[in-house]
Amino acid sequence: MGIFASWREFRQRSQANAEAKQLLGEAKRILKKKRLRIPESVSAIVRAAVDEVEAARKSKQVDRLRQALRDLDERMDEHLAFARKSAGRQYAESIGLALGVALLLRAFVVEAFQIPSGSMIPTLDVGDHIFVSKFAYAVGVPFTNLKIAELGKPKRGDVVVFKYPPDQSIDYIKRVVGLPGETIEVRHNEVFINGQPMAREELHEPCSAGDGADEDDRRFCEVWLEHLDGKTHLTHQEPIRSNGSDFGPVTIPVGHYFCMGDNRDNSKDSRVWGFVPFELIKGRALVIWWSRDPSRGGLSPSGVADWFSSIRWKRFFKPVE
Repeated sequence: MGIFASWREFRQRSQANAEAKQLLGEAKRILKKKRLRIPESVSAIVRAAVDEVEAARKSKQVDRLRQALRDLDERMDEHLAFARKSAGRQYAESIGLALGVALLLRAFVVEAFQIPSGSMIPTLDVGDHIFVSKFAYAVGVPFTNLKIAELGKPKRGDVVVFKYPPDQSIDYIKRVVGLPGETIEVRHNEVFINGQPMAREELHEPCSAGDGADEDDRRFCEVWLEHLDGKTHLTHQEPIRSNGSDFGPVTIPVGHYFCMGDNRDNSKDSRVWGFVPFELIKGRALVIWWSRDPSRGGLSPSGVADWFSSIRWKRFFKPVE
């Protein structure tokens, strides 16, 4: 027997065994669950067909196994049709199960989030799609602010998604800068925590600032590397606008967090609308899974080509830090 013939026989035997496993499971399940409705004579007929399928599997004879499967299927159609699931019902149950699993994952484990603005540039750009860990801080009740079990607290430097305090129908994403009980102050975009300046250093790199929405509205900016309790990240700051960004000093209430965008002079954050209550935090940003420049592309042939070229491949699977 040649290699190809042996491989084909192996494939046929594997497929037949898989079909047998599924059909045997269905037959045994019906005989057990519906035993009070099935006459003993019918049970005996079906069990005999089941025994033949199991014997055929052990014999490793593919033709015998396929014949035994046809016989068992016919006996079940003839005597147990009332308990068998139709193909439509099986598909519906499979789709329902898949949807249920997806909803559970979204509610309790991970949720996708799209970056709508440039407030987190350079960490996150407009058009980035990220996964958010719902298990990072607490297990919550879906569609409510109730936390069932607390698993941890947001740390300084975490990038978090939360319900916008003035309008909880909107999700925001910012970086945690101040923790509960701390006194926070911002002077010319320099952050002071409990009176001490946050460690940072300027990187003399090319920088063009804006909100990410209008490429024509680009201004000179500075790139700073900030250090938050061992975590480092980049920020964009515009010296010409920083004088108007002073804030505080204020003390952060218990159970609340002070959050800022990394694009410091193009971010409406805790300096504008206040602190973020813990119960409004949905999770911590994990990774960018898709990214594309939303300002490019269209329905024309050239637009479709531009759409594909606007995909930012290098940002795929980049951790959010």
